[in-house]
Amino acid sequence: MADAASPSPATAQAQPVSRREERVGYLLVFLSALMWSLGGTIARFIEADGSWTVVFWRSVWAAAFLLGFMAWRDGLRGTVKLFRDMGLPGLAVAICFATASTCFVVALSYTKVANILLMQAGVPLLAALLSWLLFREKVSAATWAAIAGVIAGVAIMVSESLGGTVSPVGDGLALLIAFMFSVATVITRRFATVRMTPATCLGTIFAAIFAASQVTQFAVSPRDMGFLFAFGVINLGVGLAFFATGARLIPAAVAALLGTFEPILGPIWVWLVHGEVPSARTIIGGAIVFAALFIHIGMEMWRQSKPQRPGAVGIPSPN
Repeated sequence: MADAASPSPATAQAQPVSRREERVGYLLVFLSALMWSLGGTIARFIEADGSWTVVFWRSVWAAAFLLGFMAWRDGLRGTVKLFRDMGLPGLAVAICFATASTCFVVALSYTKVANILLMQAGVPLLAALLSWLLFREKVSAATWAAIAGVIAGVAIMVSESLGGTVSPVGDGLALLIAFMFSVATVITRRFATVRMTPATCLGTIFAAIFAASQVTQFAVSPRDMGFLFAFGVINLGVGLAFFATGARLIPAAVAALLGTFEPILGPIWVWLVHGEVPSARTIIGGAIVFAALFIHIGMEMWRQSKPQRPGAVGIPSPN
């Protein structure tokens, strides 16, 4: 989920921060990944009939929290201004976020949580590929190698669909989620001055409206409503608020690295709580994705730590 709202390297480093603020940033981004990693575990407790009912109530609770968060942080007038100033880039990110958050809930009915989360781990590298295809943004040889590794890892995971182990619909939706987050990341980077928190809030509103047009029954049990509240507020809303606040205080590469705790921890929680064990292909493919991602981010952090020669132009970070 991190990438949809992550700032570009330019915005992340626009203002110098103190060592204490940087430590707070590390903690907040880690907590955001922790909140997001709980999504699959919470969803498995919900017994409501129909994915659209879950999408509707999750989106309603997330939108309510995010509106309250922005009103508390920026005031009512400031919140209205944020929505007005986000323009078409914000609207595009909202559509991407609405699509991704909706597909996440629907995909849970078809495939394992691990398949969905591990495919999302490659979002920063997929965003780099899209930037090259759409805007001819320079991509280093190391990034191309990492992209190849991610594609190979995802191909191994998706190959389960071909053998009938999991539903091709589920893996297809998981790929769509990763693609939507990648598009949102590219847009966020291209329009670095636009605050994307209202865009993600608008995305939850879009998702709620669309789900309302598809749902057959809005009523759920009090037990399910409690889990839907946690699914929308704690998993989605609080996670986004933590990330939007903390990611501005630390380097983009570090934020991307901390964000990988979501797909790492997510399958572990589902395995411990619900006994849903990832398949061998998912583990192998996920390991390849993480190896490519960690090596790439490590090289990027090393590159950023080196003092640049006067007049040198750095390769843009795909994160």
